[in-house]
Amino acid sequence: MRRLTAAELLKTPPSGLAPRDPAVELAVASIIDVVGRSGDAGVRRLRAKLDVEADREWPDVEVPRARWAAALDALAPPLRAALEAMVARVRRFALLQKAQLRDFEAEVEPGVRAGQHFAPIEKVACYVPAGRHPLPSTAVMTVVPARVAGVREVLVLCPRPSPAVLAAAHLAGADRVLALGGAQGIAAAALGTASVPRVDLVCGPGGVYVAEAKRQLAGSVGTDLPAGPSEVLVVADETADPDLVFADLCAQAEHDPAARPLLVSVSGRLVDDVLARVERGFAGRPNAEALEPAFARNGLAVLAPSLEEAAACVDHVAPEHLEVMVADPDAFLARVRHFGAAFLGPHAAEVFGDYGAGPNHVLPTGGAARFAAGLSVLTFLRCRTTLRLEAGKAQALVALTVTLAEAEGLAAHAEAARLRGRPAG
Repeated sequence: MRRLTAAELLKTPPSGLAPRDPAVELAVASIIDVVGRSGDAGVRRLRAKLDVEADREWPDVEVPRARWAAALDALAPPLRAALEAMVARVRRFALLQKAQLRDFEAEVEPGVRAGQHFAPIEKVACYVPAGRHPLPSTAVMTVVPARVAGVREVLVLCPRPSPAVLAAAHLAGADRVLALGGAQGIAAAALGTASVPRVDLVCGPGGVYVAEAKRQLAGSVGTDLPAGPSEVLVVADETADPDLVFADLCAQAEHDPAARPLLVSVSGRLVDDVLARVERGFAGRPNAEALEPAFARNGLAVLAPSLEEAAACVDHVAPEHLEVMVADPDAFLARVRHFGAAFLGPHAAEVFGDYGAGPNHVLPTGGAARFAAGLSVLTFLRCRTTLRLEAGKAQALVALTVTLAEAEGLAAHAEAARLRGRPAG
């Protein structure tokens, strides 16, 4: 874990998604081409080549509903109860989000009424990774807000769905589970095949091939947000407990060797205490194979001279997860602009966000929080607008439109507006 000053961090290029790998780009383009030309046959060939385990266990791709129900029934009671509680919490928060959205129509000037109306996307594919760890929590986080939004058909794509993932999909309300992943899974859902319906949006985290497939297919299908390795930035002052800080850095670092555990503190003693814990190493700890390289390659411990400088560091990084362990977390949060999700105070550990406090854990990474937000009910809704004009009563709008259309040389536009300016009757 490297030690830096705030000034040194602020001189580095802003965070960004990992640069594109030409080899990955070419491989994904080839996969998309095969799926586009050959449909199901192409998907089967790709699975046999790229995901032998999935092809062997799920030769028909579709996971029968009986397997979902059996997986749910076989869960240990504490795990089933935890998943049920998570679904309830995520649904409750999604319902609160939706309640803040209002359809309306109002008179915006005499004779002119305008409005907005929220409508759900019709078909969605939720991607659930199956890499180092099965992630039933991601099935919940993607399916539940889609259902609350009113999406008509929700698919789960998972290359090797574990029993816990199947149970979570069942509890969350998915319509279908397909044992299909990677770029071939994204391509099948985006383009459609005989057995995989073409969807309107693909969402959820994934590896580099999934991310690249979403990038190349964007426009053919809706996508959610840029996602890469997980990251957490903990801002701490002298009131913070170094054991809690270190625990929360480890919680993100264990996801992946490419994860980013970041600390920004105004306390030199706290920085020293956390670095001392890192230097003791991770031998014997679970997931040490991810912890060691994540801290060594990507970990930063930044000493800032003030909370103002610490806030500047946060905005420079625009982290996926921001933990605020300072005496007045609300005052600090008011200073920052760019983050995916914030966790305020020493008790609000980021892991509670991972497992169903309510807000979503699918969040923008690599600095994308500057322009993107995390998954929510809004991801699955379209805001559509309406306009009504009362005959002969919108003269100001008619005159404005005619003037601007003529200034742009669009005579037919001007004529279409002028005809609406005729007196009623």
